[in-house]
Amino acid sequence: MSKKLEAFLSASEIKSFDLNHRKIIKHNIGQYDKKVIEGKEQFSNLELAKTRVAGIKHKSIENLEKYLVEFEANFIKRGGKVIWAQDAEEAIKESLQIMQKANAKIVVKTKSMVSEEIHLKEALEKNGIEGIETDLGEYIIQLRKEAPYHSVTPALHLSKEDVSKTFNEKKGTPLDLTAEQITDFVRQELRQKYSKAEVGVSGGNFLIADIGAIAVTENEGNGLMSMAFPKVHIAIVGIEKIIPSMADLDLFWPVLATYGTGQNVTVYNSIYTGPKQAEEADGPSEMYVILLDNGRSALLDQTEQRQALSCIGCGACSTVCPVYQTIGGHSYCTTYCGPIGSIITPHLKGMEEYKHLSFASTLCGKCTEVCPAKIDLHKLLLLNRRDSVQKGLSTKTENWIWHFWKRAMLKRTKMDQGGAKLKNFMLKQFFKKSWGERREIPQTAQKSFNQIWRERKGIK
Repeated sequence: MSKKLEAFLSASEIKSFDLNHRKIIKHNIGQYDKKVIEGKEQFSNLELAKTRVAGIKHKSIENLEKYLVEFEANFIKRGGKVIWAQDAEEAIKESLQIMQKANAKIVVKTKSMVSEEIHLKEALEKNGIEGIETDLGEYIIQLRKEAPYHSVTPALHLSKEDVSKTFNEKKGTPLDLTAEQITDFVRQELRQKYSKAEVGVSGGNFLIADIGAIAVTENEGNGLMSMAFPKVHIAIVGIEKIIPSMADLDLFWPVLATYGTGQNVTVYNSIYTGPKQAEEADGPSEMYVILLDNGRSALLDQTEQRQALSCIGCGACSTVCPVYQTIGGHSYCTTYCGPIGSIITPHLKGMEEYKHLSFASTLCGKCTEVCPAKIDLHKLLLLNRRDSVQKGLSTKTENWIWHFWKRAMLKRTKMDQGGAKLKNFMLKQFFKKSWGERREIPQTAQKSFNQIWRERKGIK
């Protein structure tokens, strides 16, 4: 058993029986569900909107190189600089060089899953640079020294009492602070950081090819301030975020808002086209975009699974997933959790270590149903499973079990051979450990349906 699988099973075992966690998740997701129903009402034809999103993303992914080169050319025209990073190590190295050149002591950072992917915060800390999360949810989990629990709602697993307790322990605030008071406290803290920071770091919801820009959508204004205050801005964005035209935002922004938070549109929607121009009053003097591959090309090379790169990062598939709701985001032990994370992580980080994620699914299809980009998520999970078997990553024991199961299932006489006594013995012998300590192994009926049918019909 790999260490990653062992960690996954151990964390899942604990979280599955944590009733308080289940209560908090149920409440928070329930609030999300109510808002999404309201958000969907803005579309006269929701299915058509989803089909168009899927079509645009398909075109973008199938012509990825063309649109990335177009983006680069247009971004450079306005004085921006583009850096292509093959992996996380290269992205960190380039980011640190820019920061060291700017003599950065404080870096303000907007919410970004890509920065979590490359472990930017840890790299800043090792190099003596203070990196501050400016999104409220991210700020909370930074204080707790945790990873995001969800791609859109990083503190989804916390109650108001948990948050109040965190600020009491880390910042010395009273335990009875309301949500509004905590927000005001964080606002005052962050304003000091904005004014002192030498560098701002962001991700990007979309890369816009035709104008060479980055589109960022958020609800708190922290992204805008991280761009406006520091003299240097670094945007680290995955190459799959490209879309052909600025006109596409007319569709993508409301769809992302609806499925991400249940809003018609998020509060702040910004388009960054490069460093401050001569006639502009605000903005950084230097702006860099780091285009991150980090395994995405490996996924792009998979003809069937590459559609996973069409993900727009709404997090809806995780929110509806019964596995995610039971074991929570941290149990996956990866940056990207839920169904989409279970699909892309084996390609980004290696099938051998992460193949188990594609098996951690009920295949109920709810993720596919809600995906606004119409990604066939549960089919892609099956394709990952197939690939792991074809690469010889399944154990000999597992292979033998499936070999005998297949032989039995292909012939009725073999299926009925030995009766219930032998079947129950085999189940107890080979599946007791994997079935779990808290569950009793099911007992095979004394007679199969086929045998009962033949008896009733008098068939020998």
